[in-house]
Amino acid sequence: MTSEGGSSLHWADAAAAAAIASGRPAVVSSGISPSGKIHIGNMREVLTADAVFRALSDRGVPARFNYVADNLDPLRHVYPFLDAEVYAPLVGRPLAEIPCPCGAHASYADHFLEPFLESLRTLRVDVDVEHADRMYASGRMNPVIVQALGARDRIAEILAEATGKKVDGDWSPFNPRCPACGKITDAKVTGHSARDETVSYACACGSSGTVPMAGGGKLTWRVDWPARWAMLGVSVEPFGKDHATRGGSYDTGVRIARDVFACEPPLPIPYEWISLKGRGDMSSSKGNVLSIEEVLEIVPPEVLRYLVMRERPQRTIVFDPGLPLLSLVDEVDDKTGQGADSRALALSRAAGFAPVGVPFRHLVVAAQVAGFDLDKTLAVLARTGYTGLDREAVAARLVYARRWLDRYAPEDLRFEVKGELPAAARELGPAQKEFLRRLAAGLRSGMTGEEVHLLVYELAKAFPEEKPAQLFQAIYVALLGKPRGPRAGTFIAALDPVFCAERFAAAAA
Repeated sequence: MTSEGGSSLHWADAAAAAAIASGRPAVVSSGISPSGKIHIGNMREVLTADAVFRALSDRGVPARFNYVADNLDPLRHVYPFLDAEVYAPLVGRPLAEIPCPCGAHASYADHFLEPFLESLRTLRVDVDVEHADRMYASGRMNPVIVQALGARDRIAEILAEATGKKVDGDWSPFNPRCPACGKITDAKVTGHSARDETVSYACACGSSGTVPMAGGGKLTWRVDWPARWAMLGVSVEPFGKDHATRGGSYDTGVRIARDVFACEPPLPIPYEWISLKGRGDMSSSKGNVLSIEEVLEIVPPEVLRYLVMRERPQRTIVFDPGLPLLSLVDEVDDKTGQGADSRALALSRAAGFAPVGVPFRHLVVAAQVAGFDLDKTLAVLARTGYTGLDREAVAARLVYARRWLDRYAPEDLRFEVKGELPAAARELGPAQKEFLRRLAAGLRSGMTGEEVHLLVYELAKAFPEEKPAQLFQAIYVALLGKPRGPRAGTFIAALDPVFCAERFAAAAA
């Protein structure tokens, strides 16, 4: 997207400009049904909304940002992580009225929602949370329920025209919650009173009667969504690409909003999925997920924000928690911002995040050299050119580094410097030992990683009959007892060239 002057606009700024041009009050909305673990794929929606909200605020536009937790949605089926004996009888009941799987939360919905909301606080997403059960129970939804029930036939026409499927004769835009069985899926509407704001029902369990619109059920999804737009005044909303298909829920929502609720639909921001490298699109029902809480244990929150901010919503994000994650961290932590999207960085660092200024890969090496001791790590970093660092910031990064090493680091980056010459060093060949002897002679105190790197490669040229990889293996065997490790120049500089010279000399003896 470009501005009138031709300069490139970040997608969030372009969406904000479009929202302002509409002339409507700026209300950004997002939401989810907390039926399972809320993963980083779901997080893309709320962070996309947050970016637009911040872009509006940056332009001085008064804006509101809400997040609707659809906890009145029913439990659709017994997921693999549930006890079938306990939860099978509860299928069809609202998520807000089902017991928590672990027993520590007020409901099934809260079991998944509370960790997610805590993650939003960590990500510094400042959002007004709307709980669907409270929205309905308060009576705030009553006016749109009355409108929907009164326009039942028109809504049925819209659904049939848009989807090609005719709705059943007894279909209703409202799903009553049966007081007898507690289910919100099995009762049919038999009548309603706009004056009294009540709905009459007959349930498959045999119960029948009248329930109040306030707390007595909810609108079906394709009607609930545009009704929510009308009630909350939503003017901008991101949503998954599945809702954006021809005849999909946004398509029908647009027509229902205009024809039934007399409101304009929000500016749509459809987004693609976040997939896991080698595992495909994330899916709670299939168990292919990486929760937001898990990701926030291995990277700082601004990195997770940047993952979303740097890509247009219409582009798929492939998340790889291995080595590529280090590059992502370093883009965010680069104080110069070289090679990065400056606007994406600004949105990622919003609300006080500040770069530490040490490449994460280098910190991972330094921390292991220092045994994760903070003072020793700072000394290693200072020895390799990183001085004047914020002690608390480095300490926080060490926590992420340790978790990333434990869970996702490739074997080459995991190491332990041996206190004595490893036994494997005795198996080194003559050329490897001579290479180490010359390297030991060339190392001196205070050498930088680049200086060591150039020395290593220059010395390797003196052994044309040997493969460079074989010579480099000697370095790691002498220090770690295994044939691979971090980049040699940086590693030796971090470990201390003088110490390494003594070790190499011992290995060459």
